[in-house]
Amino acid sequence: MADPDRVKPEDRVEHKSLGSGDAPASGGVSNEPAAGHSRPKEEGKARSEDAAAAGEEDEEGSSLHPSPAKKLKLEQDKKKEKRQKVDEDEIQKMQVLVSSFSEEQLNRYEMYRRSAFPKAAIKRLVQSITGSSVSQNVVIAMSGISKVFAGEIVEEALDVCEKWGDTPPLQPKHMREAVRRLKSREQIPNTKHKHILFH
Repeated sequence: MADPDRVKPEDRVEHKSLGSGDAPASGGVSNEPAAGHSRPKEEGKARSEDAAAAGEEDEEGSSLHPSPAKKLKLEQDKKKEKRQKVDEDEIQKMQVLVSSFSEEQLNRYEMYRRSAFPKAAIKRLVQSITGSSVSQNVVIAMSGISKVFAGEIVEEALDVCEKWGDTPPLQPKHMREAVRRLKSREQIPNTKHKHILFH
């Protein structure tokens, strides 16, 4: 039996409340924990709740100095929101622009949007240059870059056609002159010509 001086007053009350019919049947050993044993668990819960409350206070205090991971996440979220806003603005501007197109301009814009280089040809070309197989994403990227490149040449060829006083359907001479001008401005890479720094 426990020393009466060491037993807490609460424990004494619980022991006194047990009657003769309440005593455990198997030699004083019960499956349920004694009142003295459940006490540390309750104290542990109280301590963990206090620690959780203190942790919330720390989080509120740390909002002034967030961790690097939180900073990175916040920055990514801000960038994402900014990109979405920019995309929405771009879409709205394009809608205004397209709505103001004439019928001819709308037809030309439709053809521009629909036009694309055949993916099989681009894939074959890239694989022949690199000597290895390429993924579908690479083919899509190269196809888009090729379309932009062709557009730049056509724009320059239209400028050449206008300067020479010709009327548009573009002719091969306009295209050749456009390529020559873009090369002279170093907007087309020329692998044959090498810059010599020192003579």
